[in-house]
Amino acid sequence: MGKTHVAQALGHLAVRQGANVRFTKTSRVLAELAGGHADRTWDKRMRELIRPDVLILDDFAMRQLSAAQADDLYELVSERQGRSLIITSNRAPSDWYPLFPNPVVAESLLDRLINTSHQVIMNGPSYRPNKRPKSPVDKPPAA
Repeated sequence: MGKTHVAQALGHLAVRQGANVRFTKTSRVLAELAGGHADRTWDKRMRELIRPDVLILDDFAMRQLSAAQADDLYELVSERQGRSLIITSNRAPSDWYPLFPNPVVAESLLDRLINTSHQVIMNGPSYRPNKRPKSPVDKPPAA
């Protein structure tokens, strides 16, 4: 479907217009913030995620979140109010709620995301099979 490609293209356009952009997988952001809790650098790591003009979180809502992960996402989205955030996901926003252990955090976070966003729904087959290297078996028969 090309969600990541479109998000990266938007980020590239923003860079060409002078914006500071950061692209990362959501799982990496969560791991980075978890590491910040462990080594007491959470505030510094959060500032690094708040700083860019545009933050792109790829593969959002791929799996169930822990309470700490949900809280970290809430803090990140709250702190980025008024700054551009691009999220890609394989799930519809309505399917995100059950991934959060605390319904209050889910409602607050997702309200901020969903009700202040432009949504682009991309339906269709994945483009990845087209990128797969052709094997000799895949070649059409010679005429």
